[in-house]
Amino acid sequence: MDYDSFKAWFEQLGRAWEMRDPQAAAALFTEDASYQEDPFEAPMHGRPAILEYWSDVPRSQESISFHSEILGDTGDRGFAHWSVSFVRIRSGNRVKLDGVCVISLNAENRCYALREWWHSREVEAS
Repeated sequence: MDYDSFKAWFEQLGRAWEMRDPQAAAALFTEDASYQEDPFEAPMHGRPAILEYWSDVPRSQESISFHSEILGDTGDRGFAHWSVSFVRIRSGNRVKLDGVCVISLNAENRCYALREWWHSREVEAS
């Protein structure tokens, strides 16, 4: 993995999120990928679990805006800072997430391991 391939992968993930396209998000991962959203929970395993996770986006989020900054790569891992804002469909509340992640890509530019840490702020609709 190099900087450019990692950046391209991360931009594709951001577009999938903004487009509310769980299939496109899941396609970025290997069949046996691990995805750890919470450091205190076991990671999800496999593309079907990742697809199920991302399938909540079109049901619950709209007006999504994603931004990212690639912090660096070590050859086998990439590090990024990301932020996203969206509106919760049911409540109309505005949500902002800010996080960092560590991602490993294979030779086909598919992710086989993702770990992330993020915080959120939610503002009630007026």
